Amino acid sequence: MRGPSPDTLHPFNGEPHTVFLKNVITRPNIEVGDFTYYNDLTAASDFENRNVRYHFEFLGDRLKIGRFCALAQGTTFIMNGANHAMTGFSTYPFNIFDEAWRQGFDLATIFDHLRGDTIVEHDVWFGTGATVMPGVTICSGAIIGANAVVAADVPPYAVVVGNPGRIVRLRFDEDTIERLLDIAWWDWPVEKITRHLGAIRGAEISALEQASIEPECALDADRKAG
Repeated sequence: MRGPSPDTLHPFNGEPHTVFLKNVITRPNIEVGDFTYYNDLTAASDFENRNVRYHFEFLGDRLKIGRFCALAQGTTFIMNGANHAMTGFSTYPFNIFDEAWRQGFDLATIFDHLRGDTIVEHDVWFGTGATVMPGVTICSGAIIGANAVVAADVPPYAVVVGNPGRIVRLRFDEDTIERLLDIAWWDWPVEKITRHLGAIRGAEISALEQASIEPECALDADRKAG
């Protein structure tokens, strides 16, 4: 068995509230990996307009989300365009409202404190209403709690809650985390993932490691059977 296609728009019984996110992204400055989904009871397909805010192409920052991430309703990414110049007495964005107010404005005053790309790696779970601030990297396996505000990088398999977001624990010990990152099951072909869901969903690292070294002939046979 191969498993679902990442190109399916509505993968959950065809209902419109859940989308494989890559299939509704049109902006060139947003990248989303296979099988990452977003669930929203109102407008799941409008994620890039409603949930990615202040994302202006001329600033050059990108939003990159990996494979197998789960985004609950209201997950929001604040991008670098939300920043205002802070080099003078006022932070008010006079320049965006009128030509006369653009005179003498230097865009470099904003670029001086841009934080770069926002990156979400793989298998990250976002609770309802989570917010990610500009330039943050959230590593694989992390869990972001409901209504958390993430303003700093998150290490692999960390659990983050609160505003400001804080790490309350790691999901596994450091040795297990290193082994999980080496396995990187999210990079496997979908046929292999389907065949070893028990090990992926389980909690025995040796079983997952054993699955990771499966002979290539097993994958070839599965492809022929599919």
